[in-house]
Amino acid sequence: MKKIIENRILQLCCILVILLLVACENDDMNKPVITGVRNYATSPNDSVLQTLQPGQWIVLTGHNLSGATQIVINGVPAVFNYTLFSDTYAVVQVPAVIPFPIIPAEKQNTIEYVTKQGSTIFPFSVTAPAPTVTAISNENANMGDLVTISGTNLFLLTKLLYAGIEITDYTSSNDGTYVSFILPELNGSGPVVVENKSGGYSTFINVNDPTGILCNFDDVNTLSWGPSVDNSNTTFPSNRGNYAILRNNGLSANNFSWWEGDRGINTNAVQWVPVDSLNVAVDEYAVKFDINVPGKWNGTSLFILKDYNWNYLARFEPWNLGNGKTTAVSTNGYWVTVTIPFTQFRKDNGKGTVPPAGLKDMLGDNGNGSFHIYTINDSSAPSATGLNMAIDNIRVVKIK
Repeated sequence: MKKIIENRILQLCCILVILLLVACENDDMNKPVITGVRNYATSPNDSVLQTLQPGQWIVLTGHNLSGATQIVINGVPAVFNYTLFSDTYAVVQVPAVIPFPIIPAEKQNTIEYVTKQGSTIFPFSVTAPAPTVTAISNENANMGDLVTISGTNLFLLTKLLYAGIEITDYTSSNDGTYVSFILPELNGSGPVVVENKSGGYSTFINVNDPTGILCNFDDVNTLSWGPSVDNSNTTFPSNRGNYAILRNNGLSANNFSWWEGDRGINTNAVQWVPVDSLNVAVDEYAVKFDINVPGKWNGTSLFILKDYNWNYLARFEPWNLGNGKTTAVSTNGYWVTVTIPFTQFRKDNGKGTVPPAGLKDMLGDNGNGSFHIYTINDSSAPSATGLNMAIDNIRVVKIK
């Protein structure tokens, strides 16, 4: 009897082992499998891919892909939609922001696919796209000033040139949206050039460039009347000679009295755009100037216009968040370049929806006339703060 019981126990153990092996085998069979990656596009553009870039839409092909609980690409979880999945494919977007410099080595160049039945890691190349530049903090900075270049994919750079000078000592954000550095001595003007392994970008505009200056209150001083002019490096550090000052202690509601002391910059007639360029598209030009606001600024609008003519004007209101919300802003004593494309010049006190039809519509047939910056409060409430702002290097430049 004892022998029989032992045999039965042995048989049960064998059965359990077999069942466990079968279960494990079934689990392995149900685990997700990735066999390839294709571009998410209609034929013939749905080609097999060899590498991925942030923000790209792709199709993962394989088996057991339905029911995904997580998809991680290059160490960053991807957002996905189950309606674009089946057992043999999954449509997913590569995360738009991948902090390449801080991705752990074991996560680099991998696609991790997780379902309730298991997971798989598929090796696949993920590369940073070519960099771009969208803004330069101060296009007329002095040696020793902090300069920040904003854009996309500004990491893993192989080259950074500023006005022809190579910058090797800089700080880059993990998400590639900016690089900052202390400006060395420059020999002249030139573009900003950034490169990584995927490509390069060179700005259309040059930095440290006097081209297009309408008024700098020094060697190009077309100021007619309006603001105080100073050159103190104590009040507004890192200045380039003379600058104009716009200031008030707070403006009452609906205050358009721009002619009051230190509330407007008014130049003599200047050439905004060369006559032979007045037939190019409006979006090819912009007004630029450099500002320094050491304190809080909230509620005073800058209106930019030509020839005292309110037909077309541009508003500059960095404190305006929209939907009736505002916040105090400051440059914290740094000089910052402001860029206002001509497409932002509108009717109805700058609140219109239609930009000028052409440069002649905005500037007239000769592109010549006085330049004005007015400080206005067209709100139904008093401005939240006063204003103390230095302005320099007023210019019109071609941006395309």
